[in-house]
Amino acid sequence: MKDIKGLIAERAAEELQDGNIVNLGIGIPTLVVEHLPKDVSVYMHTENGLLGVGPSPTENEIDQDLVNAGKLPVTEEIGSSFFSSDESFAMIRGGHIDVAILGALQVDEKGRVANWSVPGQAILGVGGAMDLLVGAKRIIITMNHSTRNGESKIVDTCTLPLTAERSIDMIITELAVFTLTKDGLVLKELMPGVTLEEVKAKTAANFIIELN
Repeated sequence: MKDIKGLIAERAAEELQDGNIVNLGIGIPTLVVEHLPKDVSVYMHTENGLLGVGPSPTENEIDQDLVNAGKLPVTEEIGSSFFSSDESFAMIRGGHIDVAILGALQVDEKGRVANWSVPGQAILGVGGAMDLLVGAKRIIITMNHSTRNGESKIVDTCTLPLTAERSIDMIITELAVFTLTKDGLVLKELMPGVTLEEVKAKTAANFIIELN
């Protein structure tokens, strides 16, 4: 049986198409590169300056100078390119990232994301999330459905500081897949073994049911 994070990452990988330029956020999103369909070729981008991020390295392949934005070791694909951080952010802000797959602390009924700050906890900064939420053409959120305390992370209104006003396109959790339309959040899929009643019980936001 797949672990929860792997299940979410694999489902997110199914959304990618040939030729996409994709930025992966910290946490679950970094696992997406391990689950790419074999018939799909994409270009993984990291905001610290690499286009062509490959799968996680084996212990013998680790290069301490080759890391992603989350400081995790990565590999490089054949044909990859390196550039400065300011050029990388220019790509994001210029609308050249096709898909950004990000984690989140909360997502609300309007599709707004809070994913950078928890009151009372020390933080390093907003990182690239704010720029990606504004600049990427499509935003997919991958996260656990609930907090460690069992509270829903899909809420009516975010109580944590918003990262941006821009609405996301899709949410993927270990329980379900939601999309966002002009009418609000839409439940499109249930994950294997999950019931509609379970999703209703664990989701604090209102949503429309349109199961495939």
